[in-house]
Amino acid sequence: MYALVDANSFYCSAEQVFRPEWRGRPIVVLSNNDGCIVAANRQAKALGIGKFGPYFEVKHQCEKLGVIALSSNYELYASLSHNMMDVIGRFAPEQHIYSIDESFLSFKRSYPAIPCLSHHASLIRRAVWKETRLAVCVGIGETLTLAKVANHAAKKLAGYDGVCCIESDEERRAILANMKATDVWGIGSRIGKKLQAMGVHTALALANLQPGIARKNFSIEIERTVRELNGEQCKGWDSARSDKQQIFSTRSVGQRITDRESLLQALSKHAAIAAAKARQQGSAASSLLIFAKNSPYDEQPSGFKYHYRCAFPTNDTCELISYATAIGSQLFNPNTRYYKIGIGLIDLSPVQHLQGDLFTPAKDPTLMQVCDKLNQRYGTDSIFVAAQGITGKWHMRRELLTPQYTTCWQDIPKVSCR
Repeated sequence: MYALVDANSFYCSAEQVFRPEWRGRPIVVLSNNDGCIVAANRQAKALGIGKFGPYFEVKHQCEKLGVIALSSNYELYASLSHNMMDVIGRFAPEQHIYSIDESFLSFKRSYPAIPCLSHHASLIRRAVWKETRLAVCVGIGETLTLAKVANHAAKKLAGYDGVCCIESDEERRAILANMKATDVWGIGSRIGKKLQAMGVHTALALANLQPGIARKNFSIEIERTVRELNGEQCKGWDSARSDKQQIFSTRSVGQRITDRESLLQALSKHAAIAAAKARQQGSAASSLLIFAKNSPYDEQPSGFKYHYRCAFPTNDTCELISYATAIGSQLFNPNTRYYKIGIGLIDLSPVQHLQGDLFTPAKDPTLMQVCDKLNQRYGTDSIFVAAQGITGKWHMRRELLTPQYTTCWQDIPKVSCR
């Protein structure tokens, strides 16, 4: 059996951890530069404030309805996610962190065997709330896909109250009958439209689809989904989340860049972000894509894009920054007001399979490992390469940012004892 533990409206819930007076109130969290709404809790959605729309269009409505709008506090979210995953991991011998707010657990090697999985799920939920003040839902099923289905039921269907364990075929069929086909993990809107044309509207109808027909009309992944919905294990940790083939770090700046030094600092920052992501999944890049441009709404679009081929695959931050700044310095145009800057790592390959080069000594990974551990423990950019700059005016605009309670000394909550 597998469990999926998923935080409820994670970004919004994280903002409420150190502000208990906000619990039960409508909250939305905004994207980079406070542009779009990327997260909205249940109370905000009930007032008609949805996700992925521009904030300026609903700003007046939010103020009128008392909706709390906040900038994305990535440092806080990462820290609380780390704490939450630590608590969740204690409840099973195997854990797979799927995303910042989702974690799979496997009970295959549990010893002694857990007598009541539903009660165990309740213990997980209670422990996470007690130790992190984050509300989670727990779904348990025979396969990873059924664990996702159970988690959906725990969140959306009446009577489950945050915990759902699919232990019988009757319960499995009842839950699937109350789910849309597009609610199933891996079934997007494009595939959903094709399924509807075939008369498949519910998750139960999808489960009843012949695996051969699913493979013929869609792909082997959809066939695996159909089989998993029927309790046949076809997916594992590796297939649940495969390594990315390309890694990009790109962002619109808070203030237009018009000088060379600021551009090089921004490129260095994105090179460092992309390099850290590559190390996290154990990959190295053979090619580097460096680009910077003004806004597409400007009268005369301008900028540059350059593809650089590395002499040897790398994920070393210092090395990638040196490539990016050398190219950026050559291609900088003082007449361009740069708005969007980014770095892309392409042609990725696993570090453990890299072929060595007699004339290019391999980089010692120790320095980067130390930097990653420090940044993971004390927060992003606790240690960084000086080329990134310290107080760049181009940095992301976050005018509605809450304190970084767990990663910044100045923001640690103060308790007065009387």
